[in-house]
Amino acid sequence: MAMSDLEVTRYEVVERVATITLHRPERLNAWTAQMGAEYRGLLQLASDDQRVRVIVVTGSGRGFCAGAESEDLAGHARRGAYDSGAPADQDMPGYGIRPEFDAELAYHFGVPKPIIAAVNGPVAGIGFALSCFCDLRFAAEGAKFTTAHGRLGLPCAFGLAWLLPKLIGLPRAMDLILSSRTFTAEEALSFGLVTAVVPGADLIPHVTDYARMLATSVSPASLAASKRQVYEAFHLSAAESVRAAEELLSPMMAGPDYREGVAALREKRPPVFGDPSDTPPSATGSPP
Repeated sequence: MAMSDLEVTRYEVVERVATITLHRPERLNAWTAQMGAEYRGLLQLASDDQRVRVIVVTGSGRGFCAGAESEDLAGHARRGAYDSGAPADQDMPGYGIRPEFDAELAYHFGVPKPIIAAVNGPVAGIGFALSCFCDLRFAAEGAKFTTAHGRLGLPCAFGLAWLLPKLIGLPRAMDLILSSRTFTAEEALSFGLVTAVVPGADLIPHVTDYARMLATSVSPASLAASKRQVYEAFHLSAAESVRAAEELLSPMMAGPDYREGVAALREKRPPVFGDPSDTPPSATGSPP
C-alpha cells in the first residue's frame, strides 16, 4: 500500500514511536473495509520499520472508533450474511508467528512491538475489540466503551469471548458481554481494562511520553520477546512457560542488547540500545 493511497487513516513516526490514526472524524471513525485494509498496511509498515519501537493507535476528532459503519451493517442485513469487503491481497501483519495469532485482530499478538491504544472518545464493536487486542490501553476522561453486539442481535465477535475474560476476569467480562451496556473510562480503569485515565487534551502527550519511555529505556529485543512470551503463554502450561523462558536466556544473552544493558548497569548510566537485527526466537523454543 503506497502512502498516497491512504484515505481513512493517518501515519507518522516521531522519536521511534509510530502513531496510526483512524481518520473518519465525521463518522466517529466508524470502521469500513477500506479502513481495515489501510490499518493492516500501516501496522505492517510500523512492524517492519527498524526506526519504530512502539506503536500508538488512536482516533481522529471526538472518537476512537464507533464500531462498524452503519451502512455496512445495513448491507449485511439486506444480504442476510456477513461480508467484510476486505480485499484479497491485504497485508497480513503479525501472521506466520503462531497459528493461534493468524486471524482478524488476533494478528496484533504477532506484531513484535508494543501496541498502545489511546482511546480518545467513544469506542464500540470492532473498535472496542481492536483496543482490547492492543497490548495496553489509555483513555480520555469520560470516554465511553461498549461491546455493542447484543443490541444488534449478533454474537460476541472478534474473539472477545476468549480475550475479555483474560483481561478483566470472567464475572466482569460476562457482564459486559451479556449486557452490551455502555461503561465509562473511569469504570474501565476500576477493573483494569485501561492503565490510566487522563484529561482528553493530555491523552496523546501522556501516551506518547509512555511510548517514548519504552522506546528509549527498554531493549527492543526484550520488548519483542516479552510480548511474545505473554501471548504464547496463553496456550502453554505453567511448566512449559518456565521452560520456554529458560530456552530464551542463552540466545538473548549472546545479543547486543544484553551486553549494552549489563554495561550500562555497571557504568551507572542509561542504556543506549541499537536497532534489533534478529527476530527473537519463539518462546516455545520450536517453530510455530
